[in-house]
Amino acid sequence: MSPLSLSVEEMRDLGYRAIDSIVDRLATLSTRSTGRKADAAVIRPLLAGRLSELPTPPADVLAELERDILSYCGAVDHPRFFAFVPGPNNYVSTIADALASGYNVFAGTWLEGSGAIATELALIDFLRRECGLPSTAGGLFVSGGSMANITALVAAREFKLGNGDISKGIAYCSSETHSSVERGLRFIGLAPRQIVKIKADAHGRLPLAELTARVAADRKAGFQPFCVIVNAGTTNSGAIDPLAAVADWAHTENLWVHADGAYGAAAILCERGKQLLAGLEQVDSLSFDPHKWLFQPFECGCVILRDAAHLKSAFQIFPDYLADVHRDLAEVNLCDYGVQLTRGFRALKLWMSLRVFGIAAFRESIEQGFALSEYAQQCLEENPAKWEIVSPAQMAIVVFRFKGSDADQVRIVNTLFKDGRAFLTSTTQTGRTVLRMCTINPRTTRDDIRETVAILNAITDSPAGA
Repeated sequence: MSPLSLSVEEMRDLGYRAIDSIVDRLATLSTRSTGRKADAAVIRPLLAGRLSELPTPPADVLAELERDILSYCGAVDHPRFFAFVPGPNNYVSTIADALASGYNVFAGTWLEGSGAIATELALIDFLRRECGLPSTAGGLFVSGGSMANITALVAAREFKLGNGDISKGIAYCSSETHSSVERGLRFIGLAPRQIVKIKADAHGRLPLAELTARVAADRKAGFQPFCVIVNAGTTNSGAIDPLAAVADWAHTENLWVHADGAYGAAAILCERGKQLLAGLEQVDSLSFDPHKWLFQPFECGCVILRDAAHLKSAFQIFPDYLADVHRDLAEVNLCDYGVQLTRGFRALKLWMSLRVFGIAAFRESIEQGFALSEYAQQCLEENPAKWEIVSPAQMAIVVFRFKGSDADQVRIVNTLFKDGRAFLTSTTQTGRTVLRMCTINPRTTRDDIRETVAILNAITDSPAGA
């Protein structure tokens, strides 16, 4: 037997123990802490010292993992984790990840992964139909929103600027656009001066009049505007840019329109989301993050282009050692549509959970996220002497503020994190530090919202907390 093998009995025992650990965690998740941080001075040498030449029994390693590693990872799927954007996974997708890894699926070429690629293409087709994109649209699954944005922006750069000098190219976004977009634009070769951030309006949206004026001025100065990035739900407040108006104008100006939908695009599966995201069907590219509002484990993002051929023209290369995978033109090799040649079967978890639970369950769960943020706002408004609503509930995010100083908001966050029963984070709006709750987790109940607001009230009742 290979030194890197376990016996059949040992494999089954480790597998059963691991599954029991996952199930026990999910069954008791609401009673656990939302997270705690490890002391770097302690945990780093502790874990480094555990690596040894000699083997360790699998059960002991699993116990160490639970005690010394996983206990110091935030529970982003906790029903009272409202910070950043929660990552509410589901058990079926967890099993799907184990199967994809256990079968060691390679999803880069049709020759080696036709079943996986066919599944991925079916899901991309489902998502593009939900978004109202034409049959020419296509894309692929990637690690998350950051890589989805980068992939789309490479295609935009290649199509609009060519593969020559890009030093005069300009891309535009609002001041509320996610940092991954700026990082992506830098990654594809744009200098900071080529990334223009238009100050968002009072509602957190990209103002078309200011955008129009800036593009005209840049063209007059000899630059080459090529891309506008719009937000299909900002991380800060859930704000949606005027998608249809920007797309209509941008296309008359020969500009590529990319929608960052990493947070909010999934909302289009429910009726309210369809209304709010009207105009999404007009964009040239779209990033999508199923590991957010489609309840998948990390990593699960995807990118969809209005014309999938733009991805292929931007990324396809024909090395000699891949000649065999390109002989049949009817076969799709997803390595030609993005950065990765070696790709895992990320799409399996979304496919499997949609099959097991049904699409209607996902639509209902997305709608619940909207309702929970509105209920959170209602609970906060019951105490107007203490809480100010800064940005009313939209796209399952409510932004509010304790009626105190900026330092008070930070102290509330720190106290809440140490308490461990619930967690939310701060951000900045209109020059002030504010608090926000993101309520997309289908495990969250109205009781969880009510309990979290009660904890916030208790913290702010204490001089040490506020």
